[in-house]
Amino acid sequence: MNHLLRELAPVSDAGWAGIDAEAKSRITTYLAARKLVDFSGPHGWGYAATNLGRVSSIEAPGEGVEARHRQVLPIVELRVPFDVSRRELEDIDRGAADIDFDNLDQAARRIGVAENSVVFHGHAGAGVTGLLDASSHPSISLADDFDRYPTLVAKAVDVLRESGIDGPYGLAIAPAGYTGIVETTEHGGVLLLDHLHQILGGPVVWAPGIEGAGVVSLRGGDFVLEVGQDISIGYLTHTADTVTLYLEESLSFRVLEPNAAVALSR
Repeated sequence: MNHLLRELAPVSDAGWAGIDAEAKSRITTYLAARKLVDFSGPHGWGYAATNLGRVSSIEAPGEGVEARHRQVLPIVELRVPFDVSRRELEDIDRGAADIDFDNLDQAARRIGVAENSVVFHGHAGAGVTGLLDASSHPSISLADDFDRYPTLVAKAVDVLRESGIDGPYGLAIAPAGYTGIVETTEHGGVLLLDHLHQILGGPVVWAPGIEGAGVVSLRGGDFVLEVGQDISIGYLTHTADTVTLYLEESLSFRVLEPNAAVALSR
């Protein structure tokens, strides 16, 4: 038995298989940041901090002794509880395929959006600075006119290149902006999405949890999402009618090169 306590839940093997499959299919859709930054892990639930490789001097414990404090970035734990109907779980055992997992679907969205928000905008309580907030470049103002997006994205790419940051590059953009891009056809019948791909040399990523958008280098080594426990499902409690489970992960995020991203904001 581990800390997830799945063995204590009144859920059959078939029920767990259905829950896990649904969670995986939903969560993958929302994990936009993982498509744009380096991923390290999973290192396990017991992994507590990221080594920053630096020290700070502290008061020595005795005369003639030097003391230094190792600097680390503590791992933050994210958890989203959700309920599953015991009747739906029983129907899984009967062979039903159309199971109501709405609460699980909402929980998957919440933890995915939270992870994206930590990566793009940071989390002060966890000591994390997001890649857009850490950018050393002035932000570029987004326009309401989607026809201007190629010019704005090209400008961001030029800023990165002039800073010596090689590509390919990726564009992370909020859902409303992504929808506008997909629906827009430029003069001459060229899809705006295709034009942006040509400018970037990389993907345009639908990214719930980001405010505005950002252009980032995909060359590697600039941003690291470090995961202790990857997103997993655990058991909390149950009643006669419902089983309360949760989605949980532990992570930290570091910006190693502030020059490697440009924010596009309104």
